[in-house]
Amino acid sequence: MNISKSSLLCIALLAGIASPAHAKKDLTYHNPVINRSAPDPTVIRADDGTYYLYATENVRNLPIFKSDDLVNWELVGTAFTDETRPQMVPDGNIWAPDIQKIGDKYVLYYSKSRWGGEWECGVGVATADSPEGPFTDHGKLFISNEIGVQNSIDPIYVSDNGKHYIFWGSFRGIYAIELSDDALSVKEGAKPIQVAGTLTEGTNIFKHDGYYYLVGSAGSCCEGERSTYRVVVARSKDLLGPYVDKEGKPAMDNNFSLVLERSQNVIGPGHNANFVTDDAGQYWMLYHGFDAAEPEAGRKVYLDRIYWDAEGWPRTETGQPSDAAKRPVIKKKKK
Repeated sequence: MNISKSSLLCIALLAGIASPAHAKKDLTYHNPVINRSAPDPTVIRADDGTYYLYATENVRNLPIFKSDDLVNWELVGTAFTDETRPQMVPDGNIWAPDIQKIGDKYVLYYSKSRWGGEWECGVGVATADSPEGPFTDHGKLFISNEIGVQNSIDPIYVSDNGKHYIFWGSFRGIYAIELSDDALSVKEGAKPIQVAGTLTEGTNIFKHDGYYYLVGSAGSCCEGERSTYRVVVARSKDLLGPYVDKEGKPAMDNNFSLVLERSQNVIGPGHNANFVTDDAGQYWMLYHGFDAAEPEAGRKVYLDRIYWDAEGWPRTETGQPSDAAKRPVIKKKKK
């Protein structure tokens, strides 16, 4: 078959026109980024650049997902097996984990609870050499009725000035306590310190430009299309408070400022992971929500970029979950 020079030129021109559109498409992503129920996500970036996400066990024994780009996630296993499953609160489920790298170990803090068991639930800890496990359980840090804090779930680890802390709590106050030097037990003699009131759960704390930001979720998490979950924030110059909202009102009196609320397509967005950064230094938030098109499918995982307003408060671009947005900037991993 003979193709004229003019035909070849036309083909080349058409390819040139098509390629920018294709490139533009490749620069965007669509929510949800995990199209199955994986509530209460927590995320870490491993030394090789891979992101790992852990979630409440809608997959028994606590699912582990991994991703090279924060957008495409693959289920790679579970933190525990039936044989290694934590025995704290034997009839409880594993909820709301928090993953950290402390020293050379991956440390997984988790809640063990059952619905209505607000004085029998508690927080435990496990460790592994690899983000994919296997994790070895070290048992409880504390149980609600032992530490005197009702509904002791939703842990988040924070390191500050050489000290280790756990923050936790769910609609019965947000508390902090200092941990031991290896961060695997409560420091001897330490007592809980309340840092926020009863509005929120799912606490995350991070430091940015001289402030500690306490991000939490308010409203009902788990009622499908009736859920009222939303992400809120308060901040402080000191890790242990006092935290205040944008108007300077105290979080101890349940004052928080809005970060993210429901959209037409996503109901009850909340319980975000710790903010993570891409290779351009941009902040990103992964969180769960109900897909309005199929709320019975459970709490899927969504991704949105975090921006900072003129006063230094975190926000998403629109204040609601995005349907599609520009992808995170991720450099290729070295082989």
